[in-house]
Order: sequence, then structure tokens, then C-alpha cells
Amino acid sequence: MREEVLEAMLPYYKDIYGNASSVHEFGRASRRAIDDARLKAADLIGAASQEEIVFTSGGTEADNFAIKGVANALKTKGNHIITSAIEHHAVLNTCKFLEKEGYKVTYVKVDKDGMVRADDIKNAITKDTILISVMYANNEVGTIEPIADIGAIAKEKGIYFHTDAVQAVGKIPINLKDSNIDLLSLSGHKIYGPKGIGALYIRKGTRITPQMHGGHHEMGKRAGTENVAGIVGLGEAARLAKKEVAQEGKKLKALKDYFYKGITSKISDVKLNGSPDKSLPNTLNISFTYLEGESIILNLDMEGVALSTGSACTSGSLEQSHVLTAMGVDPVNAQGSIRFSLGRDNTKEDMDYVLEVMPPIIKRLRDMSPLFEKK
Repeated sequence: MREEVLEAMLPYYKDIYGNASSVHEFGRASRRAIDDARLKAADLIGAASQEEIVFTSGGTEADNFAIKGVANALKTKGNHIITSAIEHHAVLNTCKFLEKEGYKVTYVKVDKDGMVRADDIKNAITKDTILISVMYANNEVGTIEPIADIGAIAKEKGIYFHTDAVQAVGKIPINLKDSNIDLLSLSGHKIYGPKGIGALYIRKGTRITPQMHGGHHEMGKRAGTENVAGIVGLGEAARLAKKEVAQEGKKLKALKDYFYKGITSKISDVKLNGSPDKSLPNTLNISFTYLEGESIILNLDMEGVALSTGSACTSGSLEQSHVLTAMGVDPVNAQGSIRFSLGRDNTKEDMDYVLEVMPPIIKRLRDMSPLFEKK
């Protein structure tokens, strides 16, 4: 978490601790802080109004709210949802839950770069389709999806369009004025804010059923006493991200390109997973053939380098990445895939350090690999 974010949050843990729903001044002070944060979050993504932002406990709740909320609100109109095969499990498992409730879900395939074809979305639409949910950018390989094209199709057909933008917000410029997105999920910790806070953008007029019932909080859309400090932190992180996103994007893209060039010059038999040009500036997914990703990660961890074999939410699973599987990556290559996630504090010196310690590790592991021996 950024120092500026922490500083903004601290008063709301101690001195300004009123319930934002109370009418006394202590409560009104908290309410003003929430309203200010809502405005900053709306500004980050170009929402027309701050009232279109509903705070949640994170990206997972925002995805659940969007998909279940629309499904519940439109169940008399239709029961068909379209999504992609490479969504985050917050979307995929929500859709699987709804299938058990009688809804039908189409999981659209992707190409070898992890790209959804807008025409495939269009061809999947039926008279019963009520929602299209396609992520803005993939969390494992970084591929940026054709959101504007999908949004145009959804608008033409009169179907709600939700995008899980958790991985994209703050990494690339997003402006809802240039799209036809009806619902958008974002998360605080992905933009150097606190964990446990997120938001769902709900375009004005979108029919959606609340999933948290109780009081009248969040304009009647999400019950529960507000996490004021967390909301303030998200707001400050959003303000900083809005100001720095273009500059940071260029810096990270240059760093990623430098790092990838270094890897390919020092290590043989590597494969880029994801789009080479339409990708997030900070995400690099590489397969080191004939190896297991977990072995690479454990060895690099001992050198002070923290990595993942895919999504951090599924890194404890022994199953092959559903994203790489959907992309048609060879199972042997998929097992040796590593996700490098670069951040605002990373430097060229960091990349040079990894480029120094990683090649000997890869060589040592390959020397022990029966697959590499059979190459």
C-alpha cells in the first residue's frame, strides 16, 4: 500500500470514527469522506456520476454482485449469460453457481493469445441472453480484450455488459465515456490501496438486485456499515492512479520489454503466453519448457524474488491454469509457466538481479529434468 494512502486512512481508524449513516457531526464527517472517495473512484474510470459507484469488499464481491444481481433482476426476461473461458474464478464460479440455479451459460473460447473474438460473442447471443461478462484484461497473461467492440455489440442487442476490470484499472487508461459498459468491477489493492475494499460501477438505469440485505447503505444497493477507512484508502489510491496511470504505464512497459529481452537472450526454450502487443504493461507470463513452475518459484523465492504460477487466487492449486488451457498451450509448457508482475517500485536494477540469479536456476532444474533430457 502506498504511503500516501495509509496516511489518508489513519484518521478514520482513530479520530474520525463516526458511523456514516448517523446524522450527528461525527457521522457526517465520515459521510463526507465517503462521498469524496466515491467521486475520486468515479473520476478514475470516467463514470458520469459518483452515484454510479457502489463500494464492496473487493473485486470478488463486485463480480458476484454484477452477475447475480443482473441475473436476479432479469430472470423473467431470460436466463442466458455469455462469458469467456479465461475469466477470473470470481466470474467463472459465479456463473457455475447460476447454472445450478437453472441459468444457461456460454463460455466463449479464446485464441492462442488469450483474445476473445467479438464475433464469437455476437454469435453466442440468443433471445434469452441477459448479460455478457468479459474481463477487461486477463490476470494471468495480461491480454487486453476488445472491450469497445463487445460493448458495441451488447448495446446493439440491448444486453447488459459487465467487465471485470480489476486487473486493468490503474494500469491502463479507462474511460467509460468511450465504451458501452454497464457494470465494471475494480479492487483497491490492485491500485496500491488497502485489501478488502473494491467497487462496482453500475450505469444509471441498470436493473440489478442487491445481494446484501439489511440497511439502506450505498444508496440501497449494498447493506452494511461502510468501511470508511478502506473507502478513503480506495479513493486516495484512485486519485493517485488517475494522475499517474499514463506515465506509470510507459515506465512499466519499457521495464517489461527490457526484462523479456534479457530473459530470451540468456535462457533458451522460453515461450511468451499472451498477446505480444495488446497486453497490460506490467504483466509478463512466460513458459520455461521442460520444467515445473513451482520448482522455479521456490528456488527464486530463496533468492528474494516473489512470483506466481498464475493467478495468486489459485496458486495453491495443483490444477493446470484454466487460462493457458483455454489458449491451447501445450500441457508441458503450461506446467512451466511463470507470471511476472511488475509494480511502480520495481527498477531496472531489480530486473538485472533476476536476470542474474534466474539462468543458473533454470539450468540446474533442467539438468535434473527427465523431460529436458528427452528433448
